[in-house]
Amino acid sequence: MNEMTKNAHNFVGYEYKDITVSRNMESLYADCYTNFGWTLEGASQPLQGFSSVTLKFKRDRKIRNKAELTRLQRQADSCIRDMEMLEKSKISGAAIAAFSTGIVGTAFMAGSVFAYLADMLPLSILLAVPAFIGWIVPYFCYNAIHKKRATKVAPLIDQKHDEIYEVCEKANTLLGQ
Repeated sequence: MNEMTKNAHNFVGYEYKDITVSRNMESLYADCYTNFGWTLEGASQPLQGFSSVTLKFKRDRKIRNKAELTRLQRQADSCIRDMEMLEKSKISGAAIAAFSTGIVGTAFMAGSVFAYLADMLPLSILLAVPAFIGWIVPYFCYNAIHKKRATKVAPLIDQKHDEIYEVCEKANTLLGQ
């Protein structure tokens, strides 16, 4: 009877959470979630692809300040999503500009081919020059826009990192109470 009572006091019920994140954000999620009372049990490769990973967490169901910790966790998740969107914005604008320039170059090449088939060699050569330029310029265009956007977004990403760390610090103090 005494041992049964003793085991009843040691019982811990857990809640579980699986999240799929990009591989480059894995350590950030693992570090942040420990401040909300979660313990990382492991990581596995999902079927979605090699660029993401599924993290498996558990925590005590009867954790103190659970409602406030959950609210802070949502706030941290929102900040992390914002960071991911800022990271993607560095690539998306540069890619759109590069693809558009490449398509214009391809259109000029199509015009050059049709002019050649119509036995208009001077027009064909005239259209081929901007076509080749339209195929070469996208590389440099992508690099320039990416670099410009990266310098513009870097302070915003750092600001989000600071915000995440402040939220995690608040959560960690709630765990200690």
